[in-house]
Amino acid sequence: MTAVPATAVDSAELIPDSARAREAEARVRPALERDLATVRLRYGAPVFVRIFKRESELELWLREGEGKFILFRKYPVCKFSGDLGPKQREGDNQAPEGFYSVAPKQLNPTSKYHLAFNLGYPNEYDRAHGRTGSALMVHGDCVSIGCYAMGDAGIEEIYTLAAAALRAGQGAFDVHVFPFRPTDAALAASAGSPWHAFWQELAPAYALFERDHVPPRISVENGRYRIASAATVR
Repeated sequence: MTAVPATAVDSAELIPDSARAREAEARVRPALERDLATVRLRYGAPVFVRIFKRESELELWLREGEGKFILFRKYPVCKFSGDLGPKQREGDNQAPEGFYSVAPKQLNPTSKYHLAFNLGYPNEYDRAHGRTGSALMVHGDCVSIGCYAMGDAGIEEIYTLAAAALRAGQGAFDVHVFPFRPTDAALAASAGSPWHAFWQELAPAYALFERDHVPPRISVENGRYRIASAATVR
């Protein structure tokens, strides 16, 4: 599930486009470039996204040069539907939890919810567990039927930086969705939940990224997530 690199030319050719997306970029890019420069990040740098349901928060991280990712901005999630716990089937109104990858073709610059990208649910893990559903998005507006609604202002910045990263050659960007920040204390407090074992599977990815600031390598084996550090030893 680790993003596969692509050349800048290949990636740019695959990026869906619309007047709406171009207008949004023109509107937000000057301020984004100014704010990026203050933390030594460049426009078009690779991105990584984390979402925390309980905290109603989306984190947008960008990579510094060829090294670690730096937290650029936190955005409030305006709305997500359902409760803590993964999406299981079409129509349950749950928002997904787990590890997803967004390639250029998953961008939707003509969404009826302003701008959007498809998380790619169900992923390999979801399919192994018989989970069903489709078109689970991170999008604008403030309504949700299984999606993460960020409001129009928020999605314009998130979408613009994601599209810029893909145009610059990032083959796909990872999105990690957690029920809450899975610290040891938070997991212990959730021990009575029927999803406790699933959340324990997610927790190592959170811990590794907190340590390395590099998205870990994630695969699925025998219906379970396998998570390993992707940090380069120097």
